[in-house]
Amino acid sequence: MLTLIKNANLFAPESLGIGYLVLGGGKILHVGKGKPTVDNHLVSDNVDLQGATVSPGLIDCHVHVTGGGGEDGFSTQAPPVPLTGFTRHGVTSVVGLLGTDDETRTTANLLARTRALREEGLSAWCWTGGYHLPLTTLTGSVRSDIVHIDCVIGAGEVAISDHRSSQPGFDELARLASEVHVAGLLSKKAGVLHLHLGDGPRGLFMVRQLLADTELPPRVFHPTHVNRRKELFEEACDLSLGHSVIDVTAFPVEEGENAWSAPDAWERFHEKGCPAGNLTISTDGGGCLPHFDDNGEMVKMEFATSAGLPGTLRELVSRGHPLDAVLPCMTSNVAQLLRLRDKGRLVAGADADLVCFDSGHRVRHVMAGGRWMIQDGTPVASGTFEA
Repeated sequence: MLTLIKNANLFAPESLGIGYLVLGGGKILHVGKGKPTVDNHLVSDNVDLQGATVSPGLIDCHVHVTGGGGEDGFSTQAPPVPLTGFTRHGVTSVVGLLGTDDETRTTANLLARTRALREEGLSAWCWTGGYHLPLTTLTGSVRSDIVHIDCVIGAGEVAISDHRSSQPGFDELARLASEVHVAGLLSKKAGVLHLHLGDGPRGLFMVRQLLADTELPPRVFHPTHVNRRKELFEEACDLSLGHSVIDVTAFPVEEGENAWSAPDAWERFHEKGCPAGNLTISTDGGGCLPHFDDNGEMVKMEFATSAGLPGTLRELVSRGHPLDAVLPCMTSNVAQLLRLRDKGRLVAGADADLVCFDSGHRVRHVMAGGRWMIQDGTPVASGTFEA
């Protein structure tokens, strides 16, 4: 049976105007202004959106699906993120990872949670590894994990320029990046090394050195949290001019803090004339946001959710930026970097992942894989252990 959506203000993510969508079998079958010819007997769901905005489902490429944290003892380990922790915020695709705690949390845990989210209706992948080298893996090899495990698309989040990292050297990081790149070629996957950037003054020095002194292509390196220091963000913008894609984190920034919020970083990136396709935004959802003093002691901890994506979108639109300029960093840019070929766009043949926004650009309806997850702001599909 088919779903017909009419009078939708379509963003694919480029603006298409008012039009129609026909969905079936978990796929987009038709998108466009012209009214499609559909046998009414085949339509089980006929939805008139009366001009409401529809975009591709949002993609959050940096989430702690098993729960993050643990930097101040076992009691600070965050719990796993339930299904509606994503869908409420318009997120229909996630890439899960391990962070500081890659000791009590393992690749096996991560894979199990990734597959659980798939069973519950979300599109989910994961990075193999965590902060520290040698990386935690399932098969004993980064390359083997990427090649042989369906939902593993790269490695991360490997920490550099951070007091919590394993302080990897040039040769170690070069060898790891090579393993990831070759694994991507063999498996036709992203083959991306997702790098956690800390507050350390070395910043992106190691990445710049790898790009200068090896044959590894720029697309292999995907540094995240690059807006955590203003100086680091300037360095990341320069890196984007050389075809690397950089990732901004939608975390809270206090007044006077030496950091850029995600909306501020988006604006600065575009003001500097950086390539629009070389920016992604993620949330660190499910993870803790610890603050450390100069001795590495945690003094405060906050918690991240995928609400950062629609929140960033609303803020940028409220500042006067067109929606079709903002959406790519949460949809098509992410899909292109990660080679998620059926994601990030409203085109015939793509997966039926949709977000409908109200007039204030708040999430109203969400569909994932052709199945309604959120209707009128309320979950109609929940995870197994959600009330």
